[in-house]
Amino acid sequence: MLIITGDDFGISTEVNEAIEEAHRHGVLTTASLMVGAEAAVDAIDRARRLPSLRVGLHLVVVDGPSALPAGANPAFSCAKGDPHAHLVRAGIRFFFSRKARRQLEAEIRAQFQAFQDTGLSLDHVNSHHHMHLHPTVLNILLEVGKEYGLRAVRLPYESPISSWQASRKVLFQRLGSWLLLYPWVTFFKSRLKGREVRSNDFIYGMNDSGSMNPNLVLRFLKYLPDGVTEIYFHPVLSKINSSGKSSNGKKELEALVSPQVRETILASGIQLVAFSDLR
Repeated sequence: MLIITGDDFGISTEVNEAIEEAHRHGVLTTASLMVGAEAAVDAIDRARRLPSLRVGLHLVVVDGPSALPAGANPAFSCAKGDPHAHLVRAGIRFFFSRKARRQLEAEIRAQFQAFQDTGLSLDHVNSHHHMHLHPTVLNILLEVGKEYGLRAVRLPYESPISSWQASRKVLFQRLGSWLLLYPWVTFFKSRLKGREVRSNDFIYGMNDSGSMNPNLVLRFLKYLPDGVTEIYFHPVLSKINSSGKSSNGKKELEALVSPQVRETILASGIQLVAFSDLR
C-alpha cells in the first residue's frame, strides 16, 4: 500500500493550488495542514471542496507558524527565524525545561483544537522537520491527540539502502542519518504500538526532499518495500517557494501529476490509500 502526501498545506496559496492540482489530476491522496499558516483558511476551503482528499495535522513546534498568539510561548518559539526556534536548542529545552514543556503542550493542544474547528476529519498527524521524533513532543502529541481522535502518525523511517538504490546519491549521508535516528525510531514504534496508533512502515522523501522529480519517483516505485510506504512531497506551482527562495516544488508537482507515474502505480497493482484506511 502507498500513501502519497503533500506537506505544508496552508503555507501559501501557491502550495495549496499545487496540492489541489496533484489530488484532482494526479496521485496525491493526503495533505498535511499547517493550521497557523497564513493561507490555512484557503487550504481548508479547498479541502472542503475535495472530500476525497484526506487531511491531517502538520504540527509546528519549531521554525514555523504557531496557533497561539505571539509571545504566548516565551520559553520556546515556533516562529521562523527566531533563534529559539533552532531545532537542537528547542529539543534540549523540551527535555530539561518544565516551563517549556507546559508551553509546548499548550501549543500542541491549540493546533489540535484549531484542526478540529475546521470540521475536517483527522486523517493523521506529522510534524514540521519531523520534530515528533523527539520523545517529549511525541509523548505530548499522543496524550493530547487521544482527546481529539488521533488514530495515525507518520513514522519518519527511510531505509537507507532502498532509497540509495533509487537515487544513487549520498549513500554515506543516508547511512549516517539512519544511524542517528534509529534509537528514536525504535522508541517511536514502541510508543505507537502501546497506544494502538497506526503508522506507515517506511517513508521516501526524507533524504531527497525538494528533489522528488518524476524520474526519481518512478525509481522509488521500483524499489517499494513490502508493507505501507508513504512518499511525501512539497509541491508548489512556481519555482519560488513561500520564503521567496528558489524551489524544486514545481518538479515535485510534475511528479505527482505525471501520467507515467500514475500508469506505473496502476500496472504494478499498488494500492493508493490514506492513513485512515490502515488497519
